Amino acid sequence: MGLFSKKKNETKSCCCGGSCTPEAMKQAEAAKAAPGVKVLGSGCAKCNALEKATREALAELGMDTTIDHVTDFAQIAAYGVMTTPALVVDGKVVSYGKVLGKDEAKTIIQKARADT
Repeated sequence: MGLFSKKKNETKSCCCGGSCTPEAMKQAEAAKAAPGVKVLGSGCAKCNALEKATREALAELGMDTTIDHVTDFAQIAAYGVMTTPALVVDGKVVSYGKVLGKDEAKTIIQKARADT
C-alpha cells in the first residue's frame, strides 16, 4: 500500500554541497565584480588548456597576463556557469563549456574589452 503511505521528509541540499552560505555568496559576488581575466573550473585538463590558450592570447595582445583560476564552486555558480571550463573577462562570462584555442580566445578577449 505504497500509495497511501506518508511522504518521506526530503532534505533539500544546495547544488554546491551546502557551501553557499550568505557570507560565501557575498564574497563570490564581490569577486565577480573585479576586473580582469578569470578561468572558471575545477582544475582539470580542459580548464588548464583554456588557461594556457588564454595566457598565450593575452601575451600576443600585449595585455596583462594575470589570470585568476577560480575553482570554488560557489564563486563559479555566482557567475551562473554550470558547465566548465568558462572564461570571464572583466566580470562578464564570454565563453563556457568548451576549450578555446589561442586565436578564438584572442578574438573573444578583444571583443569583450572593446565592449567595455
